[in-house]
Amino acid sequence: METAGNREKRIMKVTLAGLVVNVILSAGKIAAGVFGRSAAMVADGVHSLSDLLSDIVVLVFVRVSSRGRDKDHEFGHGKFETLATLIVSLILIVVAAQMMVSGLKSIMEVLHGGTIPRPGYVALAAAAVSILAKEVLYRYTIHVGKAVDSPAVVANAWHHRSDAFSSIGSLVGIAGAIFLGDRWVILDPLVCCCISIAILVVAVKMAGPSLKELMDASLPEDVEKEIVALAMSVDGVRNVHELKTRRNGISIIIEAHMVVDPNITVEKAHDIVTAVEDVLRRRYGDGTQISIHIEPSEQAQ
Repeated sequence: METAGNREKRIMKVTLAGLVVNVILSAGKIAAGVFGRSAAMVADGVHSLSDLLSDIVVLVFVRVSSRGRDKDHEFGHGKFETLATLIVSLILIVVAAQMMVSGLKSIMEVLHGGTIPRPGYVALAAAAVSILAKEVLYRYTIHVGKAVDSPAVVANAWHHRSDAFSSIGSLVGIAGAIFLGDRWVILDPLVCCCISIAILVVAVKMAGPSLKELMDASLPEDVEKEIVALAMSVDGVRNVHELKTRRNGISIIIEAHMVVDPNITVEKAHDIVTAVEDVLRRRYGDGTQISIHIEPSEQAQ
């Protein structure tokens, strides 16, 4: 199983790699958008800039979440990573809104008889380079995020993928505006708006689970049923009730009442609880935090 120290190193490595790529891409795409007269490419560059911000958020918050328990955080710092996921999602939502506003302004200008400049080939080249770079970065980041079970890293990977989608849209819009003539220059801001909708959908999907976790929502019903079944599989456990569960970053917290034979010794009851804890930690990880209240059978509800 991945150690906490190795997990943090892998997260830092992949996030720093993303940060370096995003610095280069942000500067390059914004410059290409300005000199290539492409609103879509400028919006694409701003999106990469938001990727850079999300990289910084992940670096800071994952470092904090890796700390153990202390006096002020007796359950550990796991939810800092969840908070990082939510912040990345909110950044995406803001970026999507800004891209939509920018695209709509250009579209309205054209519809009211105005003109917008035709994009240049430098913007087209920048879009192609961005697609390749961000897709490679997405695949690397999503692999590490799943391997270390980090929602924040997975969210950041999707931020990279949304940037690749943004660049694909930019490529289509810019190419259409260049090769189809002045009548199709509107494709550039139109694609910008379509990209913003796709980004918004991804952001909302990522934000939902993070909000639930921060609000201490219970684990899914099938997981809770599995927890009860695992506990009941231990010899000496007669019943499990009053189960309460929630996530804490990459770990989970389990609280339950466990019914045992009222005639056994305290030592035997303790051994049963230890066996249940071992079974649950083998299934859900060593970081699983478990609190079990013992009840004699005649007091069970």
